Amino acid sequence: MATEKTAGRQAVDYGDQVAGLHNVCADMTLPAAVRPADRTRSGLIRVASVPAGHVYVRHLADPSGGDGVVRLDDPVPPGPDVLNGQWWPPAMLSPGWVLDHHQEFDIFHVQFGFDAQDADRLWALVRALRAVRKPLAYTVHDLRNPHHPDSQAHDAHLDVLIPQADGLVTLTAGAAAEVAARWGRRPTVLPHPHVVELDRPTRSRTPGPSFVVGVHAKSVRASMAPLLVIRTLAEVVAALPGGKLRVDIHHDVFDPDGLRHDRDLVSYLSCAAARAEIDLRVHDCFGDEELWAYLENLDVSVLPYRFGTHSGWLEACHDLGTTVIAPTCGYFRQQRPCLSYRHDESGFDVRSLQEAVLYAYERRPHWQARPGDRLRERLQVAAEHRRLYERLLG
Repeated sequence: MATEKTAGRQAVDYGDQVAGLHNVCADMTLPAAVRPADRTRSGLIRVASVPAGHVYVRHLADPSGGDGVVRLDDPVPPGPDVLNGQWWPPAMLSPGWVLDHHQEFDIFHVQFGFDAQDADRLWALVRALRAVRKPLAYTVHDLRNPHHPDSQAHDAHLDVLIPQADGLVTLTAGAAAEVAARWGRRPTVLPHPHVVELDRPTRSRTPGPSFVVGVHAKSVRASMAPLLVIRTLAEVVAALPGGKLRVDIHHDVFDPDGLRHDRDLVSYLSCAAARAEIDLRVHDCFGDEELWAYLENLDVSVLPYRFGTHSGWLEACHDLGTTVIAPTCGYFRQQRPCLSYRHDESGFDVRSLQEAVLYAYERRPHWQARPGDRLRERLQVAAEHRRLYERLLG
């Protein structure tokens, strides 16, 4: 990754457009991107994707490579103790990286990973892309960042990325309508591709005498309100013949010396587990196969969110045939078939969650994607991304 000093030296070579690049607020009027002069003549479109290694981005590609799109590998993040395959914090978001590597890509596509950036740094990124004449695409995954306790920082990010992007994508019609209402732009709507690999064998789902409801609180990010949800579920599931409530949580929340320790939540979970009201599991993050096996052992997965937009967890459940009960915040019901209960920042409706659980118990709805349908969907999504990139390149 280029240092700020290096980026500043190279910026002079790109002319007056880059002057004052790191003085991001000096001029907010940016020229539109134009067709890059150095685009490869082979028909291959090279994408600097932020990130590239995440499962969502990997599954945007035609598995055979027939879409003619190649995404650059994620640069190794700076700093010590970097894990194998780690893409965060994304080095590509640095204006210096753009100026150093602009001859290696044709399109710059932001997906996510800019949580720790401030809006000024995103303005600097936009300026760098304009200076080297590279189009910017942005996929609107989150209209409210699930890791932020309030919307201020993410709104500031969106106020840069959505107006300045040359092309926009989102996952649901509802999210597209919200973008249009807030920023006057209408994104292309493309579905989330599969999460579980297409060649992984899946278990057949046949209703049995047991009925396992799961809540995975993970590391209790800001969007979650698990205690309210778990209390309600413990009561309703206990009254169902064969019913069992499984609660999973990470060590960083449960352990007294954990970085995100929640004393009230842990106290309730410990007592409920001692009374055999819940099956409590405390562990670190699952690997992929551990997560798929966990979901396959649930009849229902309840999402304990009070705000959000879309969900990769929901997509994994759709692949594996696990029924989801999702909150009414966000656009989960538009994303994939699921049950819902009223839960958002204005409040939580106990009765709606009870009714959703009873419906799932009595009707046993089964929504599972077929691998062939998922493959066709992926090919369509890959082709639509190719068309988007061709349009942006002129």
